[in-house]
Amino acid sequence: MKQLTILSLKIAVVLIGVTVLALCMFWLPWLSNEAGEIAPEFAYLQFPVLIGLYLTAIPFFVALYQAFKLLNYIGVKSAFAEQSVNAIKGIKYCAYTISGLYVAGSIILIALNALHPGIALIGFTITFASIVIAVFAAVLENLLKNAIEIKSENDLTV
Repeated sequence: MKQLTILSLKIAVVLIGVTVLALCMFWLPWLSNEAGEIAPEFAYLQFPVLIGLYLTAIPFFVALYQAFKLLNYIGVKSAFAEQSVNAIKGIKYCAYTISGLYVAGSIILIALNALHPGIALIGFTITFASIVIAVFAAVLENLLKNAIEIKSENDLTV
């Protein structure tokens, strides 16, 4: 049962990655062109915004890779190891990076007076979700460190 759960989580991680990759390859360029045609006064921002979105995809895929590694560690029953802590730490840093990139992009667009309220709402939602994931990963990291310490003390006692 446990292996089936881990396998389904791995499949979910892969499907999320494939979906986001397809969106980055096909939907974002199309959306960028459409936005340039709808609002020609902001067409000069078409490629900088697209590059910014692609930059945020990099830490997203790194976090997915770290999540996949963490699932592998859990699958081979080494969840209480330093590698698991490092994977969670990687997810935390990726989430902080994503939120930082969205905040920086929003500030730049505000300075250029080009931040549409709908886009701002989506950006703030992604920023908030990234911060929540980062805080959750930090809590899990601390819990896992404490569990590893307790496990090592118990191993020394026995």
